[in-house]
Amino acid sequence: MQTETGTDRYACRSPEEVRRLEAEYLFDTYRRYDLLVSHGSGAYVYGFDGRRYLDFLAGIAVNSLGYAHPRITRVIAEQSARLIHSSNLLYHPFQGQLARRLVELSGLSKAFFTNSGTEAIEGALKIARAWARRNGFTEKTTILSLKNSFHGRTLGALSITAQEKYQAPFRPLLPGVRFVDDLTPEGLERAFTPDVCAIVAEPIQGEGGVVPLPPDCLPTARELCDRRDALLVLDEIQCGMGRTGTWFAFQQLGVKPDVVTIAKAIASGYPLGAILGSARVADALQPGDHGTTFGGGPLACRIALEVLDVIEEEGLLEHVTRMGTYLISGLRKLAVSHPTIGDVRGKGLMVGAVLGTAARPAVEALLKGGVLANAAHETVLRLLPPFVISLRDIDEFLETLDHVLADIERSASGTVAGRA
Repeated sequence: MQTETGTDRYACRSPEEVRRLEAEYLFDTYRRYDLLVSHGSGAYVYGFDGRRYLDFLAGIAVNSLGYAHPRITRVIAEQSARLIHSSNLLYHPFQGQLARRLVELSGLSKAFFTNSGTEAIEGALKIARAWARRNGFTEKTTILSLKNSFHGRTLGALSITAQEKYQAPFRPLLPGVRFVDDLTPEGLERAFTPDVCAIVAEPIQGEGGVVPLPPDCLPTARELCDRRDALLVLDEIQCGMGRTGTWFAFQQLGVKPDVVTIAKAIASGYPLGAILGSARVADALQPGDHGTTFGGGPLACRIALEVLDVIEEEGLLEHVTRMGTYLISGLRKLAVSHPTIGDVRGKGLMVGAVLGTAARPAVEALLKGGVLANAAHETVLRLLPPFVISLRDIDEFLETLDHVLADIERSASGTVAGRA
């Protein structure tokens, strides 16, 4: 088959063949959309039939600069021709530079690079327990996590994920974890028993339905960690690296964590994650305590450095704030004429609109209308567009959603009338 780059023996021959191969040879772990993608440009992806789709999901908060950004594709081509992987037994030019940039942007002290967000969480859990032991707090082994949280799919990350549907098939999980249901200052204080070494929290819970934590939650957690000799670990895998309009969501909340985990947007589509730690935990891990084969490789780090440059030089943090304000305002205006829309919440370009049982039908109808989104927590339309989204793109989305909700509400009204 002829492609844009010439004859490719592995090129797609038909959507049916793709589905057949996956059904036969892959573990059945994903509920895929009925869409076979070919390529992308800016805020759009294209199906193999040539149809264009406005992407309001960005690879689940990953494609921060959209698709085929010229500076990123140039760096990938240049660096991949020089050095893709070298192992962490050797130095390469980019890991230290990226660590310095992230430390300076966050106000923290040290970095460790991983392949993914869930691996960053695993490393953060190890840091918490190692820090407690290294400081003589041998009784402190308990990790606190919050209700409605999601931190990943590996065993440790899953153990601190407070959602039954994710945990149930895999018990027993990691011991020494407790969940905090009462996120008031009083509830948090009760949870901080003497055996707690860390509390892990997402400033905005993504998979839980784009739910910002109560305003006093993280300041209270910070004060308790200081008073009770524990660590504040923030999971910014989804809400970090510019998605809320600042480099880190915690920078808008008046708290400074001991540990932050990041991934997703940092390399705009290339696998990379990181753990950032304050001076308090700088010596928690010693040589041999932790490691990774692929994390922090030369290609990944070089891409991430370019992503940071693009975000800074193109003023994308300010752009994210403006576009997010416009999107949230547009959704709230739609809510006036669409009773299906409940709460609209979020920050920057991490936005959720509560649609209840209409969330999944809305996602399916949006796909038919040429827009990609998804449903978080089953009831929330979650919107995570790339940072390069435009006012025109948002208007296109809002117009499509307007039609989708009108059809859903008309159908529901007809059903009720028919039953009556």
